[in-house]
Amino acid sequence: MKNILPLFLIFTSFFAWSQDKLLTIDDAITGYHLYPKGLIDLQWLPGGKSFSQIIYEDGKSYIEVQEIQKPKGRIISISLEDINSSLSDTFNLTRLPRARWVNNKEFQFVSGKRAFQYHIELKTSKILPYVISDFVKSPLLFSNGSGYMAHIDNGLNYGVKDNNHSITSDIDGIVIGESVHRSEFGITDGLFPSPNYNKLAYYEMDESMVTEYPLYQLSDTPATTKMLRYPTAGSKSHHVSVKVKNMYDDSDPVIIQTSGDKEQYLTNVSWTPDEKYLLIAIVNRAQNHMWLNKYDATTGDFISTLFEEKNDRYVEPEHPAVFFNDDPSKFLWWSERDGYNHLYLYSDEGRLIKQITQGNWIVTDFHGVSEDGKNIFITSTKDSPLERHLYKVSLKSGKMSKLTNGAGYHSITANENNTLFMDNFSSTSNPREIRLIDANGSIKEILHKSKNPLVDYKLGEMEIGKLKGKSGDDLYYRVFKPIDFNPNKKYPVVVYLYNGPHLQLITNRWLGGANLWYQYMAQQGYVVFSIDGRGSADRGFEFESSIFRNCGEHEMIDQLTGVNWLKEQAWVDTNRMGIHGWSYGGFMTTSMMSRHPGVFKVGVAGGPVIDWSLYEVMYTERYMDTPEENPLGYAKTNLKNHLDSLQGKLLMIHGGLDDVVLWQHSLQYLESAVKKGVQLDYFVYPHHKHNVRGRDRIHLYEKVSNYFFDHL
Repeated sequence: MKNILPLFLIFTSFFAWSQDKLLTIDDAITGYHLYPKGLIDLQWLPGGKSFSQIIYEDGKSYIEVQEIQKPKGRIISISLEDINSSLSDTFNLTRLPRARWVNNKEFQFVSGKRAFQYHIELKTSKILPYVISDFVKSPLLFSNGSGYMAHIDNGLNYGVKDNNHSITSDIDGIVIGESVHRSEFGITDGLFPSPNYNKLAYYEMDESMVTEYPLYQLSDTPATTKMLRYPTAGSKSHHVSVKVKNMYDDSDPVIIQTSGDKEQYLTNVSWTPDEKYLLIAIVNRAQNHMWLNKYDATTGDFISTLFEEKNDRYVEPEHPAVFFNDDPSKFLWWSERDGYNHLYLYSDEGRLIKQITQGNWIVTDFHGVSEDGKNIFITSTKDSPLERHLYKVSLKSGKMSKLTNGAGYHSITANENNTLFMDNFSSTSNPREIRLIDANGSIKEILHKSKNPLVDYKLGEMEIGKLKGKSGDDLYYRVFKPIDFNPNKKYPVVVYLYNGPHLQLITNRWLGGANLWYQYMAQQGYVVFSIDGRGSADRGFEFESSIFRNCGEHEMIDQLTGVNWLKEQAWVDTNRMGIHGWSYGGFMTTSMMSRHPGVFKVGVAGGPVIDWSLYEVMYTERYMDTPEENPLGYAKTNLKNHLDSLQGKLLMIHGGLDDVVLWQHSLQYLESAVKKGVQLDYFVYPHHKHNVRGRDRIHLYEKVSNYFFDHL
């Protein structure tokens, strides 16, 4: 196959400097000291003229605040001793608190059941007028000092003035204040305070109708079970409502009067700046129709539908409305309606004013509006799908100006008024550099430049490039070559893949977006290859949604594009090719081993989806519709139906407490294998959820690596 489109070959500079040191499996998995260092807890202070970080030096730690001036501004250091000396012995801290800044001179923190506000110049603390309730998990302090909110085991808790209040339920299946819809649609929490902290909107979920699934607590003697309510594709889903509580009176919560199917999705809750209204993006269960609705926050009454979006495949709102501080009659809305994730300007009555950004690229982050209200600041993939850059965009003309310099990945943190930005930059040749830039892109200061932590290690060469897929799409790949690479020698290959929605493996940042396990395998004499095929994130709606109703089909075709390229390389041993992935990557690994038998000699599938009818409603029905609507698609992608074709050595791994991809997936696959006389290897981590974490992760990747060493 001669369809390679030369993009760029990146042989990062640390390869040239590398010495003779080799990574251990411990280094590869938990060797955090071998990744480029950054600045710790870097925060902008209100006003945008100072920033803070935590410094660890000579066995001590302190909060450092630096003013931004030319020449270099004043630096104030706050030690643990400084804070403790401002407190009574009752509230003595044993470590530095995480500062929550309320102005450029004061930050809040918690000690025991009380919250304090520390003044960095006077070095004094004042106690805030509320007591934090028992059983609170990580209280979030309100920035105006008026109170806090928090999750508790069976509900939510908040405190204002000198009182705290709880909203709880002891009814089995009622969940209050937590993330809902299994954290799809960009949902990460269930608490939404109003802009001035006078009211609190929150989710209440009734999942009593959802089927329960047992998670076995094998550490108990005898073993016990914890029941997980898990809605599978095509089955009953939970019912969600949004409620609003006035935090300064004892009135009952107001129920937002959403209408329609109880199994619809209530997503992207946002407040209007005047705290009078809530906006909620309502998505039907089929996920092909969205209504952005406006509700009265005092009465709960429906006001109007501001606009609707439809798509034959799916709509997936993931960002709440963003209102303008200087003009609360306007807001920005994210949408993929033209095929790419862009920003649209609306009036508060739902009139489309204009599309602000457009092009065959996506907006990945919105940072805010300029002081004069004429521009917005975004991060996007405009330069390359592999890179992220900061842009200034004119609200009037849509003209864009790139503010970041240097090919690579720029992660941006803006100050309060978007006049200055922290640019956390890395690339395949730059470990990490943190720059301070202004709204014109001028570098004001280099705050930090990381040394190459791998300078003493012998590493494999890395190449990033692109291939032309059968669909005509550009497919980006990354390959690590073995150390002491000899082009006249043939090497075994391990393909690592995910190739599912919401994840991109290959980027122009340090290690090309990979981790040190790739280099560990390169040191063991293996080629390690990855390619982001259709279905992967950050390439636009058509690219990602091409998997609709046929998960795995287009992804396998694109993975084979990478395989064919590998087979054309004289240094690849085509008889010794392995494949490994986790979650969607575990599904893809098992798919490739059984639906394209003989391509790979060895596979390791972790936490794999085997039968999409056993996976959650929200994710599965977006990409596959229901089993009743798409029986052929479900049958085709059910990997138990392809067991007879399985060739090669396959190791399947699962967490015994997996609450994402239920253990039942791989157990049913194992059961089917036994019935059909098909041999495979199997391993369980009894006490782990979907990902194996902590020290046990070393054990996991030692097992994965050894499986390739033994059988490839």
